[in-house]
Amino acid sequence: MSELKTVVTGGAGFIGSHLVDELLADGHQVTVIDNFSTGRPENLVHQKDNPNLSLIEADITEEETIITYFKDIDWVFHMAALADIVPSIQHPQDYFRTNVDGTFSVLEASRKAKIKRFVYAASSSSYGIPDVYPTPENASIHPEYPYALTKYLGECLALHWGRVYKLPVVSLRFFNVYGPRARTSGTYGAVFGVFLSQKVHGKPYTVVGDGTQTRDFTFVTDVANACITAAKSNLSCEVMNVGSGNTYSINHLVELMEGDITYIPKRPGEPECTYADTTKIQKLLEWKPSVSFEEGVKIMLEHINEWENAPLWTPKKIENATKDWFKYLSK
Repeated sequence: MSELKTVVTGGAGFIGSHLVDELLADGHQVTVIDNFSTGRPENLVHQKDNPNLSLIEADITEEETIITYFKDIDWVFHMAALADIVPSIQHPQDYFRTNVDGTFSVLEASRKAKIKRFVYAASSSSYGIPDVYPTPENASIHPEYPYALTKYLGECLALHWGRVYKLPVVSLRFFNVYGPRARTSGTYGAVFGVFLSQKVHGKPYTVVGDGTQTRDFTFVTDVANACITAAKSNLSCEVMNVGSGNTYSINHLVELMEGDITYIPKRPGEPECTYADTTKIQKLLEWKPSVSFEEGVKIMLEHINEWENAPLWTPKKIENATKDWFKYLSK
């Protein structure tokens, strides 16, 4: 494939930076737009001398600022978003502004620039607590908290722009993405970051409930590959799950990571299982993941030094950080 010009919003973030690596490895010109609210420049420091990379500090909600970077662009990957459950409950306006207004701004810049492909990073959290496992794309949508809702509203916008303005949009619903460069600071969040920091500091893993709950842990390079595969396709206005093809218990994760356990209370609004039905993406894109869970955990442990300065979460700190979670999501 000839060299293409691409924009990656949120390209200094966890998933975005891995996507940037793949695009650059394929020889494409990449413009990253990131306001560094959650993305980190060090995620791309290894690419700083790459002449095909432009790193722009800008806010996606400001269309008049970012639109200039969409001129003559072929592909847009919209990865920028605010994530995590608790802060979305505490600061819903920030999440709406970034994840909904920001998506509107990026879609409009893309439409006006007549870009050739638009890939939206959607979230499996839009399913809420599913009725069906593995969960297909036509399952009911039941967002349990503002983060999930705003990501789903962003998807609705993207698909609407695809239908009305014929913007070639594909929306990919990511399931439990993990891998190196996962965010290590700030709000209490994903299990891998919590556990790796605890392992670095020789502390027990804080396992929610009895640890039998399962998650469709999907390795970040597989997710980046799915994004590029979608961009190469001729599909439009399609929604597809991106998952590992399996689901794994937290207890199994602890076995692989080795260490002591302390149990903390189950939380409202969390499913017992996340498990993507990936039949559609396998059929339409011939995509399937290549990194096994065991291999992915091994890679994470090899990068464990990344979590040396990450917050160390104790049961008490978690209890304090998740008070609003219990307050608003308990039935």
